[in-house]
Amino acid sequence: MQESLPYTIVIGLEVHVQLATRSKLFCGCSTAFGAEPNTQTCPLCIGMPGTLPVMNREAFGLSLRTAVALNCSIPRFTKWDRKQYFYPDLPKGYQISQFDLPLSENGYLQISDPKGAFEPKKIRIIRAHLEEDAGKSIHDEATGRGDSRIDLNRTGTPLLEIVSQPDIRSPLEAKAYLSELKLLLTYLGVSDCNMQEGSLRVDANINLHIDAADSAVSAAQRDAAMGDGNTTAPSGAMTTPVGKIATPIVEVKNMNSFRAVERALAFEASRQYEVFKETGLTINDPDGLKTTRGWDENAQATKPQRGKEDSADYRYFPDPDLVPVTTTAEQVDEIRESLGELPAALRTRIEETYAISAYDADVLVNQGRELVDYFIRLADRCGDAKAASNWVQQDVLRALKERQITIECFPVTPEMLSKLLRYIADGLLPTSRARDVLAEMIESGSSADASMKKLGIEAVDQGELEGLCRELLEKNPGIVQDAKEGKLKAVGALIGQAKQKNPNVNPAQVRELCLKLIEKM
Repeated sequence: MQESLPYTIVIGLEVHVQLATRSKLFCGCSTAFGAEPNTQTCPLCIGMPGTLPVMNREAFGLSLRTAVALNCSIPRFTKWDRKQYFYPDLPKGYQISQFDLPLSENGYLQISDPKGAFEPKKIRIIRAHLEEDAGKSIHDEATGRGDSRIDLNRTGTPLLEIVSQPDIRSPLEAKAYLSELKLLLTYLGVSDCNMQEGSLRVDANINLHIDAADSAVSAAQRDAAMGDGNTTAPSGAMTTPVGKIATPIVEVKNMNSFRAVERALAFEASRQYEVFKETGLTINDPDGLKTTRGWDENAQATKPQRGKEDSADYRYFPDPDLVPVTTTAEQVDEIRESLGELPAALRTRIEETYAISAYDADVLVNQGRELVDYFIRLADRCGDAKAASNWVQQDVLRALKERQITIECFPVTPEMLSKLLRYIADGLLPTSRARDVLAEMIESGSSADASMKKLGIEAVDQGELEGLCRELLEKNPGIVQDAKEGKLKAVGALIGQAKQKNPNVNPAQVRELCLKLIEKM
């Protein structure tokens, strides 16, 4: 269970996802990653006068696909707006985004923890809207003295911004939400979600709700908190419950992994509580404005960056160069029918159908649909879903990682591996020897039988094993006597002798069969 804290953490996440289109949102320039700086630009995306944008229909379709999968409402009518701000890497001086009529709103994403660290819950989605990306400023991070450079290759790349309600109550829940969202997006095929390449970026809004009875709360604050609750919370903030004091909201940026998000939020929650104990500053105070802080991975701390703009500062207005977009109910239904089985439903199905644990189902589904299909074929053919799950999670995934390949390139098919697992289940092959066989199968692409023959491994049938055990018992009367007197560990010496005579025997079966024969003697 989660650690007990003297406050409630309140978190809302803004996730920017680069959509998997070949061209930008309003022009035909490539979105491929890794090109030389400023080589994937045109007069439109660098803000030249006289240019006119044309919407990328594929980007809009991928956005709708995501919104439907996130259980969002899809309005019939949406429009484009200009968001005014002045950054060196924003050549037009504005960003084409969506303000008051986004393409989707009021959805949710279900999250859970397979180890039961928190109860399953729905995280509500405020909106998912489409916008263009800005460019990239490249600074002298080493000395801070060199010139800053601008790369406009990313300018105009289609982004889907997914904004959650402040329903998240811990850094662990935030990580679970992001993991589930990334998994959903990859299953949908709308983005590769590569954080190192900037395909998925996270900004986190966090503050604390502190109990009015806390020793750090002043008498005046306590009296105010016991009134009707905070009715003057900033736009987008959660109304403070009666009996609680809310700290100012901080937006945390510059987190390049989900683990970094988790660490940054844990640090920020602790920092805000210490600041509150020192200053008593609340969200309702004149100085309790929203601020932006950046996560410093090396220092493992957040650092102040700037005050946060309000929506009025951006001076939104409808883009006069782009027509609104309409979506019909028939289009939405068609998208919904095309989604297929999504991760949450797939996780439940394999957990219930194959009687594996929630943790095992979670691990398998998180590896992608192709690996789940491999597991299903293997479990169906070998008849032991638990064994199939264990071998896929341990041996198959290890081989994929070592060879840096995907399951589609794995040389051992489910049918080939199922035969090896049946040999183990039937007692014809010990697990340790089976792993040697699998290694040869991976190396040569041969069947289980061919690999066993090459390694000189032979399956040991029950009759042969029983004969070997009888021989060992006859030669070791002292061990037989010890076992009859209850000293069962003495039988362990027979296992070593059995392995010397036939290295292919299963130690567990030798022990079990010897004990059964001793009982009958």
